[in-house]
Amino acid sequence: MPDQIPGIHHVTAMAGDAQTNFEFYTDVLGLRLVKRSINQDDPTTYHLFYADGRGSPGTSMTFFPFDNATQGSVGAGQVGVTAFRVPEGSLDYWADRLDDHDVTREDPVERFGERVLPFEDPDGLPLELVEGDDAAEPWTEAVPEEYAVRGFHGVALLVRDVGPTAELLETMGYERVDGEADDDRTRYVSSGDLGAVVDLIPTQQAGRQGFGTVHHVAFRTPTDEDQQAWRETFADMGFDPTPVIDREWFHSVYFRGGPREANTGGVLFELATHEPGYTVDEPLEELGSSLVLPPKFEDMRDQIESTLPPLDTDD
Repeated sequence: MPDQIPGIHHVTAMAGDAQTNFEFYTDVLGLRLVKRSINQDDPTTYHLFYADGRGSPGTSMTFFPFDNATQGSVGAGQVGVTAFRVPEGSLDYWADRLDDHDVTREDPVERFGERVLPFEDPDGLPLELVEGDDAAEPWTEAVPEEYAVRGFHGVALLVRDVGPTAELLETMGYERVDGEADDDRTRYVSSGDLGAVVDLIPTQQAGRQGFGTVHHVAFRTPTDEDQQAWRETFADMGFDPTPVIDREWFHSVYFRGGPREANTGGVLFELATHEPGYTVDEPLEELGSSLVLPPKFEDMRDQIESTLPPLDTDD
């Protein structure tokens, strides 16, 4: 078994209006829509994937937009903040850009020796931009290359008790790092070049799922063999991981419950493979340009397209 999980594969959150979500993540943050599909558990709902120019693992922020959803609240058992990486020296540009688009933000802060800009998306989802080394291939249609988002920096998990989740991260090969923060957080870092940071923040405040909250965080297990080995490890630890689920663009295993639920802090974790990747059903240059349905839903296309809300993704 590999001795370490390298970092985050993707983060999936809930949104309200699909058009507003699309315009914010592409026009304001400058990410690329790499896949327009459906929620496979609810085919009347979009599943929208935003990423770097190639849809690389470690860069995908994905959303289920629910027109009839209620506003969620962030609390224990959830991802509290999702952080993206941007080039060194770019936060002044981003502060001005967010202001120009009337985005709710805070002033930049320094945390663990890094400059951080906290802000919210239109649904109130907590986000951050963190200055750091380049890694992913940027998408530059909306934001100049010297400022563009370079994938994930990491996530902050809100947990009632830090200890059990810290134990899980250490099993995953993460190491605790020393440093100062503006709150009572503990930082763990893996060796990957994208999405390698997981912060643990203790809170007793209860969360409620709804738009503006994260549904789950997925970690990278590059190959099917890696994934199976980690699945067996977590099962041996007392978790109850799901069977492998084919999500068309990657294979997934989920876990949270069982006797070891305290170790995830109630957060839903996923293990996701690198392959087949987003180009398995669309050429690289056409990613996100049309509604892609998993084969088992293709015979329902007319019904699904008539049910989904309008979404204008033209430039």
